Amino acid sequence: MGQSDAALITGMDAASESRAWQLRIAAARGETTAISLRGWFRIALRALALALLMIIFVPLHYFYRIFAYGSPFPMLFLRYAARVSGARVEVIGTHLKRDVFYVANHVSWIDILSLAGACGTAFVAKAELAQAPLVGWLASLNRTVFVKREHRMGVAEQINALKEALADNWSVTVFPEGTTTDGQSLLSFKTSMLSVLEPPPPGVLVQPVLLDYGAVAEWIGWIGEEGGLNNAKRVLARKGSFKLRVHFLEPFSPEDFRGRKAISLEARRRIEEALCLALGKPLRKFAHDVAPVRYAADQAAIVPDDASL
Repeated sequence: MGQSDAALITGMDAASESRAWQLRIAAARGETTAISLRGWFRIALRALALALLMIIFVPLHYFYRIFAYGSPFPMLFLRYAARVSGARVEVIGTHLKRDVFYVANHVSWIDILSLAGACGTAFVAKAELAQAPLVGWLASLNRTVFVKREHRMGVAEQINALKEALADNWSVTVFPEGTTTDGQSLLSFKTSMLSVLEPPPPGVLVQPVLLDYGAVAEWIGWIGEEGGLNNAKRVLARKGSFKLRVHFLEPFSPEDFRGRKAISLEARRRIEEALCLALGKPLRKFAHDVAPVRYAADQAAIVPDDASL
């Protein structure tokens, strides 16, 4: 397979798909990924496009806020930022617009740009994302609440912030896996952030959301020991674009389930069912330890089923 073919499949400038996969595994080990000249050129172009979006939408947002609440410009800005970053978002299903608590799987920082761009939701995200160049600031425009998972007081503050958001009729999204995965796995859902649903606020529904990157999740997923800056560079240096299907699944009332654990299990069941259907195969074990959520990987390989090394 030639270099152009490898770049077409993986998005990476590598001599072959096997070489691209070696670089991918090294990134998951925490090694810095070398960026080609063409890759740096793509990063520069995308950075310029993001800067132009900021010049247009950020002043509009702050000007709008002088006269009214609920500016539409962060949603539009994040929608186009996702597109500039390479995501071609396809929305499947109908999302609720208010009084809704979205529960989604988590693969990449692009999740926040794409999901916010699709429905304008606010977020809860791990504190590390706030430090990611540009992305953290972009996410904060859309009222993202950043928390340290290991900080118990931070969890309590987060729950209060969620309660206030729901009281203001925001749509709010949580990623209960507690980390990003590879799009082929689904960790157990942590229930701490679902405490806001005990008891459920009046009229609030839970809507599970599947973020389906297909096979490209292998190449952009922020997994293992990889740093946020390296992941951002790898994604922005990629050749071409990639499809992201955002499936808004059937909502349900949290009042029909006894407590946050039952709500969590039902949301996860629906997402797992939809992800297996989208992949056309059973999920695999996630192959990386995730200490903050007390997940210990077994010996499952991280090499995809169809990789040839």
